[in-house]
Amino acid sequence: MALLLLAIGLVLSLEGLVLALAPSRIDEILELIRRMPVETRRNLGLAALALGLALIWLATGLRG
Repeated sequence: MALLLLAIGLVLSLEGLVLALAPSRIDEILELIRRMPVETRRNLGLAALALGLALIWLATGLRG
């Protein structure tokens, strides 16, 4: 449970940092994502999912 809360906290912190540092860029980034083919978005999402799971697995392995 603590690991899940840590993960959610990290995601919210990073998202908040992006919004705080570059709020005007959000519209440009969203437009870029809208113009991407659906398959590209799906592949990026799957890659992000795989990387996230690998990092969680690594973190739990390093913890002990």
